[in-house]
Amino acid sequence: MKEYHISVDKRVMKSFRRVPEKHARQIREALERLKVNPHPQDSVKLKTSGGFRVTVGEYRILYTVDEDTATVVVYVIARRNDFSY
Repeated sequence: MKEYHISVDKRVMKSFRRVPEKHARQIREALERLKVNPHPQDSVKLKTSGGFRVTVGEYRILYTVDEDTATVVVYVIARRNDFSY
C-alpha cells in the first residue's frame, strides 16, 4: 500500500500553533493516519469543494487528495463551531 505525503498550507500551520496541546496531538495522529488511508471510514466527501472532512474531537480537518502525486493537501484545521463550509 502506498503512503501519501501530507501538505499543509502555511496559514493553516499558523492557526494550528494556537490549538491546545491535547487537541494538537489528536490532530497530528489523524494526519498520520491520513498518510496511510486518505479515505477513512469516518471521512465525509464535501459536495462544494470536492474535498473531504474528518472530525477529530472538537476540530475538523478539510483536505483534498491528489492521487497522481499521492498527496493529501490540508486546507483547513478549525474548531467545528468556528467556520462554515
